Amino acid sequence: MEQYLIGHITEFPERRGKVFRMGELELALFKLSDGTVKAVENSCPHKQGKLSEGLVCDGHVYCPLHDWKINLTNGIVQDPDEGCVRTFETSVDGSGNVLLHLDSVQSKVS
Repeated sequence: MEQYLIGHITEFPERRGKVFRMGELELALFKLSDGTVKAVENSCPHKQGKLSEGLVCDGHVYCPLHDWKINLTNGIVQDPDEGCVRTFETSVDGSGNVLLHLDSVQSKVS
């Protein structure tokens, strides 16, 4: 499993997006109130709004362009809208380092 150190947990503002780029891959990362970090592709399936600029509430991010609600765990757009974004597994080690696991895509854009 490929793991990448993407920062320390203290570098992630709570419930605000942080952009991470690796090659052509651009992710939006969010630290939730419980201290977990979620990673999704940084593009809404509707009009490609930057999800890193969206509002986070109850495990969802709201696209800043048209307020689409996207689940940060599975990437599924909530009703009445449709679609999904790719999600990526993350973890926080005992030292507070945030790791990205790139080979563990949990959902894929159709």
